[in-house]
Amino acid sequence: MIPKTVTLLGATGSIGENTLEVIRQAAGQFPIHGLSARRQVGRLLEQTREFQPKRVVLSAPTDSAVWTLSEPQLEIGEAALSALAADGADILVNALVGAVGIRPTYEAARTGKRIALANKESLVAAGDLINREAAKSGAEIIPIDSEHSAIFQCLDHVPYEQVEKVILTASGGPFRTWSADKLADVTVEQALNHPTWKMGTKITIDSATMMNKGLEVIEAHFLFGVPYDRIEVVIHPQSVVHSMVQFVDGSILAQLGTPDMRIPIQYALTYPEKRPVQTRRLDLGRAMSLDFAPPDLEKFPCIGLAYEAGRQGGSLPAVMNAANEVAVEAFLKGRVTFRDIPNIIRQAMKGHRPLSRYTLEEILDVDRTTREEVMQWVL
Repeated sequence: MIPKTVTLLGATGSIGENTLEVIRQAAGQFPIHGLSARRQVGRLLEQTREFQPKRVVLSAPTDSAVWTLSEPQLEIGEAALSALAADGADILVNALVGAVGIRPTYEAARTGKRIALANKESLVAAGDLINREAAKSGAEIIPIDSEHSAIFQCLDHVPYEQVEKVILTASGGPFRTWSADKLADVTVEQALNHPTWKMGTKITIDSATMMNKGLEVIEAHFLFGVPYDRIEVVIHPQSVVHSMVQFVDGSILAQLGTPDMRIPIQYALTYPEKRPVQTRRLDLGRAMSLDFAPPDLEKFPCIGLAYEAGRQGGSLPAVMNAANEVAVEAFLKGRVTFRDIPNIIRQAMKGHRPLSRYTLEEILDVDRTTREEVMQWVL
């Protein structure tokens, strides 16, 4: 395999650290061109010393005095982040969390490179725009989310007309068996205790509200061109079946494996080749059960809000995403309750007049104004 250079955005987060572990195991096959973090300058410094990137960016202002290297110089700010995304690496891994990842994905899509995408918000908020740019430049967008990676693998080289629906699996989060009344008393600590995956704070709360699955529904629409009435969500608490595709003859193809993000990360880097990963293997020789059930949309209304935003389209998914990010941050700070989160999102969506088509600057302005509005509600 010819070595391919990689730029990794969000290097100090959960996906970023797993990506660097995959690259370590690949032994020189993926030289690091650039790294970015938000504020963890100390950890970024350690990673820079190990991987020797040409460019390093902190997207948020921080104490740059911690940076002790003369080369590479530390670049700071979101403009530098977007410039890094469009720079000369063969592959961009976007592991950023939140709307900060939208512009870097857009800039990378314009260059025609491979984008290994973990930033759901890019396609949720600006999917039409990013897909248009990728189509013009020939950029590849390969998902890193385990669910979308599973669908991507099941659909590989399958004609669109043979696909009946895609089925996204969800663990159900920590409150799958809780009553609706009990959800009124959810604490931050309980919401951060995911039963299967070890993830960042924001994504873990999204999994608890099941907004994470709502975001994935919209993302699946833009990744695979499947209409919303052919995207289904099922609860699968074992997190062994990562997602499925049902074909027009009724057959279903599923991708199974242990819950380890290094598997879809490596596949996004090496596609179409599969290579060994040093991870625990799924042992189908031992007794196990695989359970599936429909989600409770009354208990977890965020899924329904995502379908509503996706079907209306335009700028409404960006409003939904921005309101969710602010509501989650307010919950983490104790300003709103767990059950307030979908109510805040619903209120923001109700007050928005969607743009049917938009430029990048227009969608980022929608994101900004929505955040400002919602912040006034939760202060």
